[in-house]
Amino acid sequence: MMSVKYPFITEKAMLHMEDSKLQVIVDFRANKHQIKADMEELYGFKVTNVRTMTTMKGQKKAIITFEKSDAASEIATRLGLA
Repeated sequence: MMSVKYPFITEKAMLHMEDSKLQVIVDFRANKHQIKADMEELYGFKVTNVRTMTTMKGQKKAIITFEKSDAASEIATRLGLA
C-alpha cells in the first residue's frame, strides 16, 4: 500500500519548500515510518523528519523534511508544481 496520495500546495507550502520541506496528503492509516519509507522510495532523497496532522477537511497531511537542501524544490519540479 502506498501511503502518499498527492502533494498539498498552498502559499505556506510553497514557502516551506525553501526550507526543504514538502507537504503531502497521505493515507489516514499510514504512520510516520511508512510515510518516510514511501517518500524515500518514490523520490530517492533522504528524509530527516515527518510531521503529521489532520486538515480541516479531515484528511491526513504530512510535512516531510529532507536532508538535501534543494530536494523539495527538485521534487516539486518533477511533479510540475514549481
